[in-house]
Amino acid sequence: MPAVDSHAHAFDLTRQGWGGDRGFDIQPNELGTARQFLHMLSCHGFTHGVLINPLGGYGANNSYMLEAIAEAGGRLKGVALLPDATPEAEIRRMVEGGIVGIRFNLDFPTSPPLLGLAGERALARAREVGWFAQIHYHHGESIIAALPVLRGAGLPVIIDHSGRPELEAGLGQKGFQALLELGRSTDAVIKLSGVFRFSRTGSPYADTDPYIAALIEAFGIDRCIWGSDWPFLRARERVDFGPLLAALHRVVPDAADREKVLWTTPARLFRMSA
Repeated sequence: MPAVDSHAHAFDLTRQGWGGDRGFDIQPNELGTARQFLHMLSCHGFTHGVLINPLGGYGANNSYMLEAIAEAGGRLKGVALLPDATPEAEIRRMVEGGIVGIRFNLDFPTSPPLLGLAGERALARAREVGWFAQIHYHHGESIIAALPVLRGAGLPVIIDHSGRPELEAGLGQKGFQALLELGRSTDAVIKLSGVFRFSRTGSPYADTDPYIAALIEAFGIDRCIWGSDWPFLRARERVDFGPLLAALHRVVPDAADREKVLWTTPARLFRMSA
C-alpha cells in the first residue's frame, strides 16, 4: 500500500547555507537531507513524503526544498513559507516545483503573518494558485484569534501537530475545544502528528490517546492525516519513527481507516499518485 509521511523537514548544508531570517537554529544532531528522509521512509514501507519549511535553519528560503522535490521522482511535495514581498515569478516557480501549500506559524514573530493585511494578501495568492493554508502554533489558545480568518479563508486548512494541546489543562481547555469545533463545523484537516511534542510521559505516548481520539471524532477519519515530524527538531528527548507510527496504529487500529490517513486523504490533498 502506498503511504505518505505528511510532515518532515530536510536540510543539506552542502546545497544551501543557513538563512539570516531563520526563526531558530538547527543543531548538528537534527540535520537530515531529503535523500536520507526518502531512504528512511523506504525502510518503513512508506512511498511518499511532504517537506515543510519550518522557518528554522533556512528561514523563508525554500530553495533546497524545491531542489529536493525535483530530484525525488514524484515522491515528495512541499509546503513553503511565503513572505509578503515574494515576486510572482517565484510563486510560479514554486507551483511548478511541487509546492502545494503555505505555512503560517502563529507564535513565531518572524513568520509570515496570518492575521492582518499581509495575511490577507498571502491567502489571496494561495487561493489563486490552488494552495492550502497550513497552521502551526505552540500555545493551545493561539488558534482562537485565528479562527475567523481560517473560517473565511476560502481555501483548504490543515492544522499541524494535533493542535499541540497542553495535557495538564485537560480535554476541556479552550484552545483544544475551539479546534474540535473547527473540525466539526468546517472541512479543515487535522494532522495527527507531534505527539512527542505534547506528551508528558514520553514513548509510547499513551497519554495523548484521548486527545487524538477526540480529534478523530471531531474531524472524522476522512480529514485526518499523519506525519512523523522527522528529523524531530527541538525534541526534548530521543524520538524515533517506529514508536510514533506504532502510536498511530494504536489509536487507528482499523487497516481501512489507516489507509485513509496514510494515503487516500494525503494523496488527494498533496496531489500525489502511486
